[in-house]
Amino acid sequence: MSTPAPLLTLEEALARLLGAVAPLPASDAVEVPTLDALGRVLAADVTSICDVPPADNSGMDGYAVRVADVPRAGAWLPVSQRVPAGSVPRPLAPGTAARIFTGGQVPPGADAVVMQERCVAEGDRVRIDVDPQPGQSIRRRGEDIAAGSVVLGAGTRLTPQALGLAASAGAATLRVARRPRVALFSTGDELAMPGEPLAPGAIYNSNRFMLHAAIRALGCDCDDLGIVPDRLDATRDALRRAAAHSDLIVTSGGVSVGEEDHLKPALEAEGRLDLWELAVKPGKPLAFGKVFRGDDTAAWFVGLPGNPVSSFVTFQLAVRPLLLRLQGAVDVEPKPLLQRADFDWPRPDRRREFLRVRRNAAGGLDLFPNQGSGVLTSVVWGDGVVDNPPGQAIRPGDTVRYLSFGEWQA
Repeated sequence: MSTPAPLLTLEEALARLLGAVAPLPASDAVEVPTLDALGRVLAADVTSICDVPPADNSGMDGYAVRVADVPRAGAWLPVSQRVPAGSVPRPLAPGTAARIFTGGQVPPGADAVVMQERCVAEGDRVRIDVDPQPGQSIRRRGEDIAAGSVVLGAGTRLTPQALGLAASAGAATLRVARRPRVALFSTGDELAMPGEPLAPGAIYNSNRFMLHAAIRALGCDCDDLGIVPDRLDATRDALRRAAAHSDLIVTSGGVSVGEEDHLKPALEAEGRLDLWELAVKPGKPLAFGKVFRGDDTAAWFVGLPGNPVSSFVTFQLAVRPLLLRLQGAVDVEPKPLLQRADFDWPRPDRRREFLRVRRNAAGGLDLFPNQGSGVLTSVVWGDGVVDNPPGQAIRPGDTVRYLSFGEWQA
């Protein structure tokens, strides 16, 4: 009897996945309006065309003055001009103040702005009730961004705040990686679609909806091929159709070796397959390979387990980094936080566990009571997982590694 292959650690599996998959060709990159670039990955650096701010401006509503014209608190100055944001001021006449508003350009000659709460206006003059200091409340030209500097590097995944930064640097369009084309299907005669009658022995196909949304959330196009019957010929046909126009094929279910699991022989006939067993819980089985097209090219393939929590967790651990790598992203793995456990986990598994938890009002983590791989309510109730090392018991008060679903889905 052959000895079973050792379980792969998550690090080993990721090294194989990311080592095999290269970013999409740079020639495939596209130019998109900055307004429409959320979630895309930059294919080229963004360089600022201007200083930000473009001129010295006021950090608040108040009065622009020369410090030398205010020898002591309580000095009165005539107001010589009014400077709202967007206007171009005249040079400040000696011995005067300028009424200025937040964002207004500081008049040449002024070297401080005094907030209006420290002043008393009376007609066309103002009393300055503090001793102003040089540079006070002035935002200097270029203090945020210098013209010609790189504000966002290639490989950056574009968040709302990154889009704001690109716009402030004058970028009307951005060069981004092409959206990866992902084909998705589920296998299993027991699967039904919501809205259909649920026959005895059938279940509704939750994975289809969950994975479709997860793929789209990562900035990819998703070609949903639906449910494939548990037949070898149907599975082979689905793989051929999926490979024709996709960069990656993702499936759920059928990655075991039972008589009704046809993905293994279908993939061996249509391409190349590695069946891995990961040392993680939930989500032990994972299939990775290629499906060949007729022109000597191929689509990558990842087969996920069928249990919904296993499918969700394995997608985030393995498929998410792969899809980000295809887009040329620099950061492909989430960043854990150290948090306090407010629960007891006395019987850990020999595999690395991803325990569904939720942050509580006291700053700790509560554990969902049922950690089964089919309990999809756990990932809706929870807001993240504890990444627990193999064999590690947890006691209340212990410090644990917490991965937020917000990190996974960002």
